[in-house]
Amino acid sequence: MDTISRRKFLQLTGAATVGAGAAMLSISEIAEAAITRPLPSGTPIVVVVTLYGGNDGLNTVVPYTDSLYYSMRPDISYKPETVLPLSDGLGLNPAMREMKSLWDQKKLAVIRGVGYPYPDHSHFSSMAIWQTGSPISHISSGWLGRWLDTQSADPMLAISLGSVPPPLFAGVKRSGSALPLGGLVVPSGKLGMRCQTLGKSSINDSPLMAAAATSMGNLFGLSDNVTGALKGPAPAAPDLPVINGGNAGGDSSLQQQLDLVAKLIVAGAPTKAWSVSLGGFDTHANEANAQSVLLGNVSYSVARFLNQLKGSGRASDVTVLIYSEFGRRVKANASQGTDHGTSGPVFVIGDRINGGMYGDQPSLSKLIDGDLAVTTDFRDIYSSILERDLKADPAQILNSWKGRVNSLYK
Repeated sequence: MDTISRRKFLQLTGAATVGAGAAMLSISEIAEAAITRPLPSGTPIVVVVTLYGGNDGLNTVVPYTDSLYYSMRPDISYKPETVLPLSDGLGLNPAMREMKSLWDQKKLAVIRGVGYPYPDHSHFSSMAIWQTGSPISHISSGWLGRWLDTQSADPMLAISLGSVPPPLFAGVKRSGSALPLGGLVVPSGKLGMRCQTLGKSSINDSPLMAAAATSMGNLFGLSDNVTGALKGPAPAAPDLPVINGGNAGGDSSLQQQLDLVAKLIVAGAPTKAWSVSLGGFDTHANEANAQSVLLGNVSYSVARFLNQLKGSGRASDVTVLIYSEFGRRVKANASQGTDHGTSGPVFVIGDRINGGMYGDQPSLSKLIDGDLAVTTDFRDIYSSILERDLKADPAQILNSWKGRVNSLYK
């Protein structure tokens, strides 16, 4: 089976050698930067959520009023009364209650039929296209990596959660950084006591010694004040039900990743682009149960993340993009699953987003070789985010692309 991983993509495209500035960061380094040079309030922040494996769009945003949906998927379709209704005869998967709440608050944009010209059913090829932002010509740099190339060198500017930076962060001149999941560990015992002593400033210190003392003091201050929050549970939210997560064979740490991103954003980390991911969406068999658990994980984790930003002054700064490399075939297979397809919905979420439906819903009666048509080019979404959130010229980064998702932002 053709599987895709960030490490494999980096190795095969050569992106691992592009952007030599790639760095592995620690929580302490990011938190230190949050103290010494916090991101100014009001600065837009993009959080990219990648769903690896090819999420089935038809069972995510369900055309529950279309009889063809039921005739083509007799065993894996959702009954109309179970779907969470949105508009235009479409509804969310029953497991996505928190996302339905975001829709009701007009913070969720559902962009329909998203893909690219001449779709490819290969995980590797399709993910390479999405992450490079180049569906026509092969290039080895990511779309956000090329944005990084236009910025001053700063390892804090774009950070991914995990041990391997994602291909979308690989630029030509520099790259984003990676933050392995884990806690902030400072020296303890006698060594810790000596280090804390070094963190106390003196009027006799030289400027360099004073800076070193301040840095050491900040580190232990972070250990006392930040690490507890990083290791502790997120603030409880009465409007968020508790679910039992699952991964269907993929990475189940999305909630942990987003919890950490939320706390670092609130702390003032000078980071404008974050990347997190969840695997397990290659649902060739027994899709209904597996995908439902995964989508429930995504829905709960994203809503929990946004809830943690409330009251921090940062909530209105953040835009969340959720995408997968392709959708699935329309007809169910013999294993009560679906095979690799083409277009699917993309979610864009935030206080600055005009919630609603965008793009045309691909017709189930006008399939292309059994696949859904592509009605929205993903570069329209990237261009809107680059322009509105990252204050960049999309044409410079996306090979003169001029499309936008009109009225996506307030």
